[in-house]
This record gives sequence, C-alpha cells and structure tokens, in this order.
Amino acid sequence: MAGALCAAALLGAGLWFLGLLPRDWLTLAGLIGFCLAGALFPDIDTKSKGQYLFYAVLLVVDLGLLWQRSYEWAAYVGLAAIIPGVTPHRGWTHSVWAMLLVPAPILVVPVFLYGRDFGDFLPYALACWLGYFSHLLLDGELLSRKRG
Repeated sequence: MAGALCAAALLGAGLWFLGLLPRDWLTLAGLIGFCLAGALFPDIDTKSKGQYLFYAVLLVVDLGLLWQRSYEWAAYVGLAAIIPGVTPHRGWTHSVWAMLLVPAPILVVPVFLYGRDFGDFLPYALACWLGYFSHLLLDGELLSRKRG
C-alpha cells in the first residue's frame, strides 16, 4: 500500500506538472484509488485485509451501478470480481502480462464499446498500471528470474 501511495503521488505530480490533470481533489482521489486498486489486485486471490478492502469497494461500486440501473457496467464489475477467486496465489496475477492486461479494460471498455474519449480514461489506466507495477516491483517479481 505504501508503494502504491508513493507511485500515485509521483503520477499525480507528473500529470499535474505536465498540465494533463485537472487541478481538483476529486480527480486526485480517483487516481489514488485506481493506483491502490492496481496495487491490491495481485493479492486478492488470498485471504487478506487487501482482499477484504478490494471486494468491499467492488460491492459498493456494483450496488451503486445497480441502483443507477447501469446493469451492463455492473456485469463488468461482477465479472472482474470473480476471475481472481478461481486462481492460485502468485499465479497469473503476479505476472507482467497480467500487469498490462488487467488495467486495460479501464481504456478498452469506455473507448471502444461506448465511443468515449481516450484521454478521459488514460490517467486512471496509468494509475492502475503504476499501482500494479509497484506491487510486482516490491514483491521482487520484476527483477527475479525464475528458472524452471
């Protein structure tokens, strides 16, 4: 979590100074949330406080989507919540390809399915990728070479 908070701070500062981030606290909170979610994701396949927090947030988001009758988005959130629960710990969630693939729907779904602007979602996807990266880096997954 501390690594993800540092990564979020660096991303927020970088986007802020480049003029790519609206200067409001809600957007910064969203970036921090996506960065933390990315950092928590690799460990949601094991019983932990991070898993509890991740699923509690997903539950609130999913209930909010259902309340708003956004059933299609609620289905996406539900699907995303199920996938890690059926895999072994330190399996695919601790791989570089998962780090690149898992946050991709943040861009793919709004841009390609709904025709939304790419730039609106890029900071959130970057935050999630950076959080995921920080987790794998601090776990030593990126620097170690596994020999079979």
